[in-house]
Amino acid sequence: MDGERWWQNREVQWSASSGILLTLGFVIGLSGAGTLSTWIYVSAMLVGARFFAAEAIELLVEERIVGIELLMTVAAVTAGVLGLWGEAATLAFLYSISEALEEFTEDRTRNAIRALMDLAPKRVTRLVRDGGQEEIDVDQLAVDDRFLVRPGQAVATDGIVHDGESAIDESSVTGEPIPVEKAPGDPVFAGTLNTSGALVIETTATSTENTLAKIVHLVTEAQEQKGHSERRMRKFSRRYSPAVLAVGALVAVVGGLVTGDWSTWLIRAATVLVAAAPCALVISIPVTYVAAMGNAGRHGVLIKGGVHLENLAVVRVLALDKTGTLTRGKPKVVEVHPLDGFAEGRIVAITAAVESRSEHPLARAVLDYARDTATESLPMTEFRSLIGAGAEATVDGTRYTVGSPDLVATNGTDLDDVAETIASLQERGLTVIVVADPQRALGLLGIADVVRENARQAMKQLHSLGIDELVMLTGDNQRTAAVVAAQVGVDTFEAELRPEDKSTAVRKLGEAHGRIGMVGDGVNDAPALAVADVGIAMGAAGSDVALETADVVLMADDLTRLVDAVRIGRRTRRIVQQNIALSILILVILVPGALVGWLALPAAVLAHELSEFAVIANGMRMAR
Repeated sequence: MDGERWWQNREVQWSASSGILLTLGFVIGLSGAGTLSTWIYVSAMLVGARFFAAEAIELLVEERIVGIELLMTVAAVTAGVLGLWGEAATLAFLYSISEALEEFTEDRTRNAIRALMDLAPKRVTRLVRDGGQEEIDVDQLAVDDRFLVRPGQAVATDGIVHDGESAIDESSVTGEPIPVEKAPGDPVFAGTLNTSGALVIETTATSTENTLAKIVHLVTEAQEQKGHSERRMRKFSRRYSPAVLAVGALVAVVGGLVTGDWSTWLIRAATVLVAAAPCALVISIPVTYVAAMGNAGRHGVLIKGGVHLENLAVVRVLALDKTGTLTRGKPKVVEVHPLDGFAEGRIVAITAAVESRSEHPLARAVLDYARDTATESLPMTEFRSLIGAGAEATVDGTRYTVGSPDLVATNGTDLDDVAETIASLQERGLTVIVVADPQRALGLLGIADVVRENARQAMKQLHSLGIDELVMLTGDNQRTAAVVAAQVGVDTFEAELRPEDKSTAVRKLGEAHGRIGMVGDGVNDAPALAVADVGIAMGAAGSDVALETADVVLMADDLTRLVDAVRIGRRTRRIVQQNIALSILILVILVPGALVGWLALPAAVLAHELSEFAVIANGMRMAR
């Protein structure tokens, strides 16, 4: 159905045939051929009811459910039995065309995200060992194979640039419109477009396991998951529809017994069934949710189900991890302060040796600095990681500790002589690492992580969308945290948190403020994301862990996508509320009109279907 047009849809074709027969019956009726006109009306009704009548019977027999389809079927049959075949045919045509277009609209919205798979080429040029090339199907590519991407071609699957330099348009994955420069060692994703130079890519994922395939799978799966509101609406419908059928029967029986005019009251009962059918009410939520999640997915925001879309709409507090979310997550050593006569190179060498096995971002900053300054590499033994605080190891026979001032002080090292220097570094927003042996501090390293340029603007936009409290979480000290918090514009911050403390902080914030969202990288912050009402992973393109653990995944490493996600949640909620209000208003107008006889059956059918069209059209605004 990816390329299907509305007129190619089977249900639309049957409905259109019903409409043609209805028109033909009306024209022939005007010419005086009453019997022929009646038979054409009967045909129009049967053709129009082909799908919804079968579904009504299937639901009733197999699942014991009285659905909206049964209400419409009973109304059409009642009109026909009373000889009102024109009205019966009109009902069948209008209801069938609305159902067909509703189904077609939902299918097209779902298929729009699946169509992303077409962005990746089906054939690829693989490089063989003898230096030659061969054209193969993309599903024949194996991990570690190398393939060629020429200028103007799309990348076939995920990989690492092995040779060449170019700019890649990653908008299909991250939603970012500006091409990203790629060089050897940089990752590339399936479906992204090579805009300039030729690249040789080393495959890291097959065509069924690459980032693009995972996006399509996750969004398709999410669109099938029902939110709380949608489940409540369906539960209401399953109770409401039998009640409507009972009311219709009561209207017919009581009215017929009291007046003796069974024909009038039977058709009035059929009109009540049509007027009270909650089609627009039931479709008001799912059509909006499907459109919203499909649109978000095409722009690099993966919302993994209706529940998470609803939570985005109501969160009042957002907790944001500092490193990698509010800052770029690429800390750099900017200052080295040797103490007690030690040379700067010796301090860097010892620190790099101790940190060589650490996975912490600050450790990577030290190792990068040591490499960039061509610092001597020292052997290290007896490494021990001090989670969230530092590390210790033996270098040249001496035991060294590298970590935060608090850690080093706790270990018994006197920092009074350097307290003023530490405070000065922290007040400038630098993270301080102390290098110490068992007797004394040997040096200080000041590490900076650049605040994202759009962080402050993003915080303002989040406030304008109704987020009451923005809280920064960090393992940094109070002084550094205060500087960064002021720069980015959050309301409050919590500092000196170990990784396990962040989930506790999120839980307490939720207890104090209500619904809470947590924004992090989806890997180191996974426990905190799991505790939040909605966990949001930012910059998760290519991260399997983030794609699986987060409720909302922002593929681009950009706070603008966070604003987009919250805006989508808020806007979806407004449109759903509009749809529900419109649906209830229509019911309030139509049902009394049908009960007192002010509303004829064709008018009830027309008003009912127009309200459904209006709800679908309003919900589909979320697709744009």
